[in-house]
Amino acid sequence: MRSFLTLLGIILSVATLIVVVALIAGTNRYVAERVATLGTNVFQVTRFPLITNAAQLVKATRRNKIITWEDYEYLRDHLTLPLRVGVQSGIGGRVSSGTDSLDQVGVRGVTANMGEMALVEPAAGRYIVDSDNDHRSAVGMIGPDVADKLFPGLDPIGRTVNVDGRPFTVVGVGKALANGVGGISQDVYIYIPIQTFMAIYGTRASLTIVVEARSSDWMERSQEEARMVMRARRHLNPNEEDNFAVLSSDALLDLFHTLTDWIAQAMVGIVSVFLLIGGVVIMNVMLASVTERTREIGMRKSVGARRADIMMQFMVESSVLSAVGGAVGVAFAWLIAQLVQAVSGVPMFVSPLAVFAALLVSTAVGLFFGIYPARKAAQLNPIEALRQET
Repeated sequence: MRSFLTLLGIILSVATLIVVVALIAGTNRYVAERVATLGTNVFQVTRFPLITNAAQLVKATRRNKIITWEDYEYLRDHLTLPLRVGVQSGIGGRVSSGTDSLDQVGVRGVTANMGEMALVEPAAGRYIVDSDNDHRSAVGMIGPDVADKLFPGLDPIGRTVNVDGRPFTVVGVGKALANGVGGISQDVYIYIPIQTFMAIYGTRASLTIVVEARSSDWMERSQEEARMVMRARRHLNPNEEDNFAVLSSDALLDLFHTLTDWIAQAMVGIVSVFLLIGGVVIMNVMLASVTERTREIGMRKSVGARRADIMMQFMVESSVLSAVGGAVGVAFAWLIAQLVQAVSGVPMFVSPLAVFAALLVSTAVGLFFGIYPARKAAQLNPIEALRQET
């Protein structure tokens, strides 16, 4: 019991560190795979840049104009470097069929070429095509979760769904994606033609222009060309700031990694304090152990044990004790990570490197804080130690 209470600080510190690192690593992987990457070599022209505070949001809202259909057509017709240029917009809507319905479904208007740039691909049927936009057709490709909810055990292709009360014919079902943060599914959506979307929901909302470069080598030049063409479209003077934004997946990832790095650094500082406290507790317990085992130390010295032998004994005990606490903390953190991911869907990834680092740090803490008790034990006079009553 005393050993467990001694190691409680180490256990909780290591467990906290591992859980935080697992959360950050899992979220980073999720964002890299699902959120920040529309597709290979793709960037966006949007109304707002990456905003990190309220003042920036107020300034951008006042100055930045919405991205219009005319902006998209201008870029589409004047850009020469990119492979393709598409546009999309979205809103949360209600999709139903018969008595079954789903709320907060991602209703996304897209051009046909978005199917060649985005991660979403049809598992059955087809994506939106140019003729759908030309005729403002009421057709859509639904997500697999929408298909399972509205048409359980049935083939959805050719059936009708109501999107905010308007009938649409299902022409495709998308491939399943992984669940998002907090267990929120990414498969609750319906893709419809962008012209149909604007006819229903209006043209006052800002669009997102999506541009695909020819290759990674062309990304920077393609982004710069898009920026120059957009500035020309907006008639901006050379000394004026952009009133739009050109965002790439790398920029989004860099921002997210910066935020998670701040969180990680703050947590490392907090955990370091707990590790220090845990180390002091180990030192005090080892000092008490030296006092309790004074006669044992005297007997060992009387039969030839050297100071180095006594020091090694107590340093090994303190470091092994601390390492065991680290191992228990790692096991506890792994259970927490599995439980959190199973219950909430929050992505967690326990890195082997983090486990190794946690064990190494916990062992080092025990070794460092075991030096003083070990030195005190090694310096005991064997004659006086043997006189100690047990």
